[in-house]
Amino acid sequence: MNCLLCNKPLDDQPTWQQLLGIAKTSSICPACFNGFERIDCVEEDEILDSVHSLYAYNEQARDYLHQFKFMQDIALATVFASELRNVLNDPKKIIVPIPMHPVNKKDRTFAQVDALLEASNIPFTNYLQKTTESVMGEKTRAQRLQMTELFEVLADIPNSELVFILVDDIYTTGTTLRHAARALKNKGAKRVEAVTLFRPIREK
Repeated sequence: MNCLLCNKPLDDQPTWQQLLGIAKTSSICPACFNGFERIDCVEEDEILDSVHSLYAYNEQARDYLHQFKFMQDIALATVFASELRNVLNDPKKIIVPIPMHPVNKKDRTFAQVDALLEASNIPFTNYLQKTTESVMGEKTRAQRLQMTELFEVLADIPNSELVFILVDDIYTTGTTLRHAARALKNKGAKRVEAVTLFRPIREK
């Protein structure tokens, strides 16, 4: 078996930790995984009660997302399975993936956030539907700020005390997550948190 990122051979001999189920069998090599910079950045604002980003959006992260999303290499969904399980392991919270517009999903053939959660064996609920085909990364900051609501809520919220966790692959300006959180809060949710794999780190 070869590393899914650099294509170099992986060590096929399982360790005793892997045989006992206390260590994961990796789909990428240690050198590639070490290229991801763990930051565990946690912030909050007036709409999002908490945003936890696991890794910096560095060159390795860009290469990963390009291969995963745009080259449609769905096997890469397993790379962060253990890390996502560790931060999304609260059964009292409702996991809500940020959805793709159905047209965009058809073009890409899969929804990347759903794939990440499925590979991690994390139960989730599709509470949201995207109302526009627009992609945030293709817009200027001014255009993002002027956009109307991006999501509609597909089901009633049965209990306002439920805590919702939005999941997305990357946090850039936060516009997408804030739109999603606002949609849920407008339907009665009191607390909406978010977890993302990546986030750009600004130079100080």
